[in-house]
Amino acid sequence: MANKTHDGDVAFIRALAELLRENDLTELQVKRDYGADDSLNVRVSRQMQMVQSAPAPAMHAAPAPISGPAAADAAPAPAPSVDPAQDPNAVTSPMVGTAYLQPEPGTPSFVAVGDKVAEGQTLMIIEAMKTMNQIPSPKSGTVKRILVEDGAPVEFGAPLMIIE
Repeated sequence: MANKTHDGDVAFIRALAELLRENDLTELQVKRDYGADDSLNVRVSRQMQMVQSAPAPAMHAAPAPISGPAAADAAPAPAPSVDPAQDPNAVTSPMVGTAYLQPEPGTPSFVAVGDKVAEGQTLMIIEAMKTMNQIPSPKSGTVKRILVEDGAPVEFGAPLMIIE
């Protein structure tokens, strides 16, 4: 910012920090232009504490053996899930914002699981700072998974869909 102060800057930065906390985001960057040589660049970030989820301790404990009639009813253990962010077919978010799977409330989604998509076809919209940004498909293929819910906040680099 050029040697001028603007009364609302502190309140604006506090509002950004609150937005970061409310939406459980780790980083937010904004540039405010006031004039030709007067602007404010703000980057608000926080470190997230890594909390182990409930299933993690179960991996360290040996499961109790199942015997008798209950053993026949036991379902097979689910296959270990692969992190969608590591999937080479993942479409990732190019920005921080809110993901919308349909163009307007009450209308059909842009795509659904199983749909064939062409390169450049709109997959969803991400709203960032009151601007609706279309997210195009980076390649042709079939939508295998949709990893975000309609109206969910997303971060930069977060996996949105798997297209194979």
